[in-house]
Amino acid sequence: MEKDLVIGIDVGGQTTKCGVVDARGNVIAQTVIRSDTHTDVAPFIDELAAALKRIIADANAEGRIRGIGAGAPNGNFYKGEIENAPNLTWGGTKKIPFAKMLSEAMDGIPVSLTNDANAAAMGEMTYGAARGMKNFIMITLGTGVGSGIVINGEIVYGHDGFAGELGHTCAVRNNGRHCNCGKSGCLEAYASAMGVARTAREWLEMSDEPSALRSLDKITSKDVYDAAKEGDKLAIRIFEYTGKILGQSFADFIEFSAPEAIVLFGGLARSKEFLTEPILKAMNENVLPLWRNKVKLVYSSLKESDAAILGASALAWEL
Repeated sequence: MEKDLVIGIDVGGQTTKCGVVDARGNVIAQTVIRSDTHTDVAPFIDELAAALKRIIADANAEGRIRGIGAGAPNGNFYKGEIENAPNLTWGGTKKIPFAKMLSEAMDGIPVSLTNDANAAAMGEMTYGAARGMKNFIMITLGTGVGSGIVINGEIVYGHDGFAGELGHTCAVRNNGRHCNCGKSGCLEAYASAMGVARTAREWLEMSDEPSALRSLDKITSKDVYDAAKEGDKLAIRIFEYTGKILGQSFADFIEFSAPEAIVLFGGLARSKEFLTEPILKAMNENVLPLWRNKVKLVYSSLKESDAAILGASALAWEL
């Protein structure tokens, strides 16, 4: 029987999405399980394998699965391990042979693992906005800031499999915010969903400027977006500030790899009507004239409900 289908898995801190995907990028069966109900990886793998077998049956795909691709926080492409992933309840500081364990649970179907941002980059290159591009940088703007770097059509993994942590490059060098990674001034501390909410709280404390955000007990990045859509001046300036920091960092990234485009994905990227102009302005003001106004800023074209699954599934076609 022809092995004409693959499986994509996106492991997140709260949920894990998985689906059966055909060669055209159609997700023909999918499901979601909780990632955060176990403190040990073994029962999670058992639950994941059971869910995969159910969707294989739903898709009438028994014997047709070529391989499984998985994206996960701190997933190591070289080793197939998840290492030092404290945002996973069963991750912690240990090395987990995720690919080996899942392959065994799936009766020997090969499994390829990478980190979630690299999986997103693979998805955009295979199915989305970066299709046909050989040089681009994928930036995921979610709870954190992730990145996948593609040079000459290849994901950059580095010697140890962990290359591409652009969210933890230093965006603010003097008195920068403390980041969850332990450093200070990281891009993630300013340009993630958490960073936007933090900017809002700090600015509200520093002034008595009127804002709809003042009536909220717990501010999220979505609250800032909703306020900006209603014309709230403080909320709009928060996005201008966030876009400026992103643009300045993107200028540095361009000088590193000369990408054709920077592709943005994730929940915060939905605020593009407030982010695009300040990003491009800061990016082109700070980049070498060699690249000024030459690097495109594009947004993911993948359906958000399918994007994580498609990104991970792209790995499996190479197995």
